[in-house]
Amino acid sequence: MYKTRNLPNTRIDVADALRGIAVAGIILYHSVEHFNIFTQEPIVHPLASDQTVADVLAWLLSGKMYGIFAMLFGLSFFIMNDNQQQKGKCFSGRFAWRMCLLFMFGIINVAFYDGDILMLYACYGLLLIPISYLPSKWVWAIIALLAIQPVELFCLLTGTTLDHSTMWELYGKINSAHEHGTFWENALINLRYGFEVNFRFNVFSGRLTQLLCLFILGMQLGRQRLFYNERLRVGDGTSGMGRNLQIWHSILICSAIIVIALSFVDFGELESWLKPIYNLIILLMIVSAIVSAWYAFEGVRRVLHHLCIFGRMSLTNYLLQSIIGCAIFCGYGLACYHLLGITYAVMVGCGMVIVQYLFARYWFSNHPRGPLEGLWRKLTWI
Repeated sequence: MYKTRNLPNTRIDVADALRGIAVAGIILYHSVEHFNIFTQEPIVHPLASDQTVADVLAWLLSGKMYGIFAMLFGLSFFIMNDNQQQKGKCFSGRFAWRMCLLFMFGIINVAFYDGDILMLYACYGLLLIPISYLPSKWVWAIIALLAIQPVELFCLLTGTTLDHSTMWELYGKINSAHEHGTFWENALINLRYGFEVNFRFNVFSGRLTQLLCLFILGMQLGRQRLFYNERLRVGDGTSGMGRNLQIWHSILICSAIIVIALSFVDFGELESWLKPIYNLIILLMIVSAIVSAWYAFEGVRRVLHHLCIFGRMSLTNYLLQSIIGCAIFCGYGLACYHLLGITYAVMVGCGMVIVQYLFARYWFSNHPRGPLEGLWRKLTWI
């Protein structure tokens, strides 16, 4: 059974930066997808660059930003749980209540945006409670099992085919409301089908086990204190370089080599199994590159400090992007789903990130936490 090491869990700025990058990336890719509106109508203002922009951002952002968000969720769970263990308190019941609150936030969010992840994260989060009691060797075994995409591998080896027709039918109903429905019609159909269609999409895309894998990985990285640049003892032969930084460098080199190699491979019939693993390796490459650069270069820390501000308000920013984005792209709002091509849509997404960043700066000038973050904390400890 795992027990706290009684080490101080100071605030991890690079984790805030990663959280900010993840939320900003989610906003940009939601803009690429016109906030889940896949219209058959001709786009009024396309550009020749649209497909290239879509391909590049799909490679860089799709599945990776949600994954980073999930990993940091697990890290936050570890920090809160470990802090309570150091006080001799059990956090399990309190965290279960916290996940109920997150599910409620998700219900509000899904009324605006059918692609809400908060309700699914709340369900996944509950699984961290029993896993957190396991010793690290068992946790690493679970991470390894989930990382190999066991559902997809089982289907591949047995010839089993999962039926995804219901998911596409639900998307058709939701998409029609987005294009032509009122706000209330959108809200009702999102509330009715949003959770189910997202769960089905997680199964379809291989995220069902991968997100849980990243939740647990984030918790385990917290146990190993890998987001701190802690130094080894004198005489260990590392010339003062932090042991953790060496590990991140190794992850970066290995993941980059694998990504380059797999980029030239045609997955063919193995795509349903290999593509999620490929996305996971890209995610590890992105995270290790950011952490390595953060601790290696002062200039990088100065630039990414702005994203720390954005990341400290990640829950608020996530809900805000749903409200603003759907008002811009849905038929009940500005109906930009058929007006803007992908390049222009990404520009809109960049504008949303800037506006929300300015709001975050203004808010933190007078408050220690974001509005929803503060509410969530108060209700957690009520």
